[in-house]
Amino acid sequence: LCLSLFQAKSCICHMCGAHLNRLHSCLYCVFFGCFTKKHIHEHAKTKRHNLAIDLLYGGIYCFMCQDYIYDKDMEQIAKEEQRKAWKLQAFTPTVVSHYQCTMTGIGEKYSTWEPTKRELELLRHNPKRRKITTNCTIGLRGLINLGNTCFMNCIVQALTHTPLLRDFFLSDRHKCEMQSPSSCLVCEMSTLFQEFYSGHRSPHIPYRLLHLVWTHARHLAGYEQQDAHEFLIAALDVLHRHCKGDDNGKKANNPNHCNCIIDQIFTGGLQSDVTCQVCHGVSTTIDPFWDISLDLPGSSTPFWPLSPGGDGSVVNGESHVSGTTTLTDCLRRFTRPEHLGSSAKIKCSGCHSYQESTKQLTMKKLPIVACFHLKRFEHSAKLRRKITTYVSFPLELDMTPFMASSKESRMNGQYQQPTDSLNNDNKYSLFAVVNHQGTLESGHYTSFIRQHKDQWFKCDDAIITKASIKDVLDSEG
Repeated sequence: LCLSLFQAKSCICHMCGAHLNRLHSCLYCVFFGCFTKKHIHEHAKTKRHNLAIDLLYGGIYCFMCQDYIYDKDMEQIAKEEQRKAWKLQAFTPTVVSHYQCTMTGIGEKYSTWEPTKRELELLRHNPKRRKITTNCTIGLRGLINLGNTCFMNCIVQALTHTPLLRDFFLSDRHKCEMQSPSSCLVCEMSTLFQEFYSGHRSPHIPYRLLHLVWTHARHLAGYEQQDAHEFLIAALDVLHRHCKGDDNGKKANNPNHCNCIIDQIFTGGLQSDVTCQVCHGVSTTIDPFWDISLDLPGSSTPFWPLSPGGDGSVVNGESHVSGTTTLTDCLRRFTRPEHLGSSAKIKCSGCHSYQESTKQLTMKKLPIVACFHLKRFEHSAKLRRKITTYVSFPLELDMTPFMASSKESRMNGQYQQPTDSLNNDNKYSLFAVVNHQGTLESGHYTSFIRQHKDQWFKCDDAIITKASIKDVLDSEG
């Protein structure tokens, strides 16, 4: 192969002059031919040169077997030759597909841009950024439904519009170290981001993503309807596992404290305080979480009373209509002390005996992106139904009241509601909402995504339409 490429003046088909059409090189002589137009087939037949190599992927084709041959040694040689070729062509500005970059190891050769001290200084003195016009459509792209895959499409829309995740993938930060990059979900997500922000307007067909999800999360395989929340957790889990080969993932020696991009963005710490009712000793554990699942009124679980502001007041940015449940209500219930009862006694480390206790959950560490899951699908021994209770949620949410530090301050009598909300690190801005229409047995998922400030769009598989803030806030969620 090296001799053929060295002797050849240019890699074009010797019969039609094309440089595309899956060009193959004969392994017996200096001949290049199109695979699509079967020019390499004609050469093999007339010359009886039955082996040729695919110049794009490095696979060897046998014309006697009429199939590609897998050989571990040859695959390694192909990869090494591709790396050398890219190194030689490093000075040439070339546009290539992400898959080519991955196969050739281009990510290992080209380091990402890190600003120098001088550049950081210039950025500080020039804080203005390129203004995005209100009619800009970059990043908006529909997704073809491949057969009850709306559950996947709506989560993909939310993930591709997650700002920090977008910045990570569009700056080519992922360096794949898997033996087979084609089976890496992070590589596929990188391709997906490039597709979304390429400027193309035609709907994208996420068949490779679906295949990888089926491969790595087998409980989601098949064409039956699936749960969007279940897909989100499965996707984050597979992305997290495939990110562990990254440099960022390697930095953490403790596997429970991974520093991959998924954990950096989505992982928070949930503090559980179990208090003994006899000696009042507290046992504290902190567990990582990717999302918070919240109970709703109307479920078989007893629910905390509704908001005190039934007169139309506003709490945490949520307007309270009489009888309306808010996201803050659900969070209050989630973080309230719960008496575990006599049937769930724990062994107290202070009393050294089994005692009744109370349990309270609070946020020890907030994630950069907070995912709230409203438990609308109820599965119990007697009931299988969807809870359609309307839950009001705000454009901006302050999580300070639900922090472990706030609980400690309240217990010490020092807690004060922060007055300066601009400097509040615990404040979140809404950028994606996933909706479900229909019943437990049959339904359809759509999503609302915020493209930029106050610009919202509804994503219904392949159809993207402009939406108002009212449409978003009035949706079932």
